[in-house]
Amino acid sequence: MPQTMLPQPKPPQTYWQSLRDPHYAPTALRVALVIGTLLFTINHGVALWQGQMTRQRWFSAALTYVVPYCVSIHGQHSRSARPRPRP
Repeated sequence: MPQTMLPQPKPPQTYWQSLRDPHYAPTALRVALVIGTLLFTINHGVALWQGQMTRQRWFSAALTYVVPYCVSIHGQHSRSARPRPRP
């Protein structure tokens, strides 16, 4: 029996477009939440606990979540852009 291949969704043309792609966002949000929270705790946990969070620290804390999101999107985008070997 021949195996039916479902059409693969066409990847966005650029990385920047893929940042808002609804196929990539759920995974990237989960990665950002888990990894971002871990990094936030490591890097800012004591300052938060001691009430020493400054404006600069809050900006840095926001980036702590943005960076894992962008890295996850990049990985997904790169993987989908590779040509797939034929069986």
